[in-house]
Amino acid sequence: MANTHDTMKNRPSTGGTTFSDKAGDMAGGATDKAQQAASGVADKARDIASGVADKARDIASGVGDRVTGATTSVGGGMRSLADNIRESAPGSGMLHDAGAAVADTLESGGRYLEQEGFSGIGQDLTNLVRRNPIPALFVGVAVGFLIARATSDRS
Repeated sequence: MANTHDTMKNRPSTGGTTFSDKAGDMAGGATDKAQQAASGVADKARDIASGVADKARDIASGVGDRVTGATTSVGGGMRSLADNIRESAPGSGMLHDAGAAVADTLESGGRYLEQEGFSGIGQDLTNLVRRNPIPALFVGVAVGFLIARATSDRS
């Protein structure tokens, strides 16, 4: 009986191919189609990810430009306010000296903000903390305490 089964298995069908050859061809075709579909999905995912990354880069660039514009605008406003204080301050006396000191401080702060921007402020603050770690720690604790106290509910 085993011999009859073997001869039926290898018996050619129409077209000169066996059943196992047809099954193998169909399986190979299905595998090729699955690989092509997976490759297409991977390509689409790569394209979508690239598009999202480009969009994020554009948004970040736009935000950076707006922040730079804001620091320049604030710096210019501070310098303009310094000029207004100088014009409005009395010509002499203690009020003149106080107004001049405030105007000078505003002008130098505005110039610094225009030139350095927020990145310069961050770098300077980092350097200050590195040079003075213990006082910076105390200031951080004090600020945290004040924020906690201001936000706690008092019934």
